[in-house]
Amino acid sequence: MSRFLSRKTQSEPASGAATPETADLEQPYDPTPNAEVLFAGHLGHLTESQEEALKAFKEKLSEAMLYTPALEDGSADASLSDVTLLRFLRARGWQPDAALAQFESAGNWRKKYDVDNLFATGFTVEEFEDSKRFYPRWTGRRDKNGMPLYVYKISALEPLQKELDAIPAERRYQRIIALYEQMCLFSFNLCTYLPHPSSPTPISSTSNIIDMGDAGFSMMFRLRNHFQEASKLATANYPETLSSIIVVNSPSFFPTIWSWIKGWFDEGTRNKIHILGKDPESLTTLQKLIHPKDLPKMYGGELEWTFDDEPNLDDDAKAALPGGEMPKGPAIFDAKTGAVRKPSAPFAP
Repeated sequence: MSRFLSRKTQSEPASGAATPETADLEQPYDPTPNAEVLFAGHLGHLTESQEEALKAFKEKLSEAMLYTPALEDGSADASLSDVTLLRFLRARGWQPDAALAQFESAGNWRKKYDVDNLFATGFTVEEFEDSKRFYPRWTGRRDKNGMPLYVYKISALEPLQKELDAIPAERRYQRIIALYEQMCLFSFNLCTYLPHPSSPTPISSTSNIIDMGDAGFSMMFRLRNHFQEASKLATANYPETLSSIIVVNSPSFFPTIWSWIKGWFDEGTRNKIHILGKDPESLTTLQKLIHPKDLPKMYGGELEWTFDDEPNLDDDAKAALPGGEMPKGPAIFDAKTGAVRKPSAPFAP
């Protein structure tokens, strides 16, 4: 059944109360919240005060010359989408000044790493595709709310450890950036374009299964910097792109792992991390979030997909993409027109 670090160690209270290391995870998990809960703070689900915060944020961005509103005659779109602005506002608790500070910091980070041109011209198709082996991979399917379902099988990294270590730190960091850009500019846009229950609310976050089966303690220790690098990058520069993380097959030493990693996330993100057991009822919990046809067989579903596979697209996604396949290399999907294009330099959003 769904659990939150329910394995006891000798140091745990006999009553089963949460220890300081695990207290963050002791929270009810509802895998099927209604749309008003799941999409609170998203387009189409804003309260009056949130609308006011968005307006104030736009004004502050305009004053800082970081935002240009759309023209009233419709001849030009705003320089930034409301979807992007709302991610920063949600991350900063609807405080426009705090959202502005994070947005400015993320903008400076993008300039430092020349993110737009890095994504457009910084990778060969071969290197870009090869990079996917080291990070969460899209299954090609979506959860019941239309969010793309990613899987990260930790043990798959063990045979790649030496190869990962051989990649220069700067290049490894650039690969993470490129994959996040692909997620935002392709996967989210495609999933927004496809039929989904929350339409017309855009899709701007992922559902994730983290599989810790067969991952040893020493392996986790060696890879901790690899995981931290990606987590901190995302929290600072791609806020609110995570809907949920469901950890499956967690080992008995997970409380120790949690004590390492919980500081990488803000409180909002920590609240999105849930731990499931290995019993059949836990698989039933996954099926409440993900249709069996879209859930890989190794997690109790029907989908033929393993971590080494390319996305196994559903029929709607195949119909939307040229040739019914995912494009190779960096790509952008236009959620309005359904067009697929390669990014170009200088980058044109």
